[in-house]
Amino acid sequence: MTATELPGHMAPATRRRRKTTPKPTGPDRIPQPSAGWYRDPVTGEKLRRVTTILDQGCPNPALMFWAANFTAQTAIDSLPQLIAGSRTSAEREESYDWLRKAHIRRKDERAEVGGAVHTLIESRILDNPVPAYLLNDPELVPFVEHFLRFVAEWEIEFEASEMVVGNPDEGYAGTLDYLFYSRLIARLLGVPPRTLFAGDTKTGGELGVKGVYAKAALQMAAYRRAKVCWLRDGSRIEMPKVHSTGIVLHLRPEGYQVFPVECGDEVFKKFLTTRDMADWSSRLSKTVIGEPLMLPATTLGEAA
Repeated sequence: MTATELPGHMAPATRRRRKTTPKPTGPDRIPQPSAGWYRDPVTGEKLRRVTTILDQGCPNPALMFWAANFTAQTAIDSLPQLIAGSRTSAEREESYDWLRKAHIRRKDERAEVGGAVHTLIESRILDNPVPAYLLNDPELVPFVEHFLRFVAEWEIEFEASEMVVGNPDEGYAGTLDYLFYSRLIARLLGVPPRTLFAGDTKTGGELGVKGVYAKAALQMAAYRRAKVCWLRDGSRIEMPKVHSTGIVLHLRPEGYQVFPVECGDEVFKKFLTTRDMADWSSRLSKTVIGEPLMLPATTLGEAA
């Protein structure tokens, strides 16, 4: 009996080959967000998305009131259409569905503007060609102009943009807007000129009224305390040291404002608490309430 005839062995011609997944190379090594998580393509490790943690663990009450106010305003502005669409049950259902989603449509529109602005900013930072369809959008032109004015007036020198960072020890990851130097900001904060800052751009709300919320501090604290980051070539390096004050650029069609945001160790502790609350909200809270109890069956003897 030969080796290929021994029990448990297969002849070379019939031996099954194990399928192997090629190891990611280059930019494919950078984790990408999906369904609230970032997955490291190299290690397979899953890291919770920072923005998902904040949405689940620290909801913004102002957004609830904004949604209610916007829906009410939409209803007032659309009274003729709503009355015309209330003749039958099917029309009423359609009108109701349209009205209750008014704030979602508005939020999606703002997200599209915010995403386009971030694309323009990244192109400017990396000195890449800006997509023509964005340059030809009149809604975006003032955002671009004010961003370029911010860069020039505050002597901004960018170090990184749209960089994925993570903290495997604490189980989270996210994409920060940019890291930068600014001699003028450093002077105002009383730190050395070559101090590295984390920056974030917000495009919602109204200039000088609202649009920058305290939740931004939690987000920036998480990014600041990341342990690793991924460069554009896919290489993973140690996260550079970033100052405990971050900068939020509130960018609107009518202008811009620069806000210092505390994102030091105390704020990071609150982010970890928020992470725990997100875990409670998304997982544990769904398991703590059991089914209603029923009185046990008893016999006459037990009742006596």
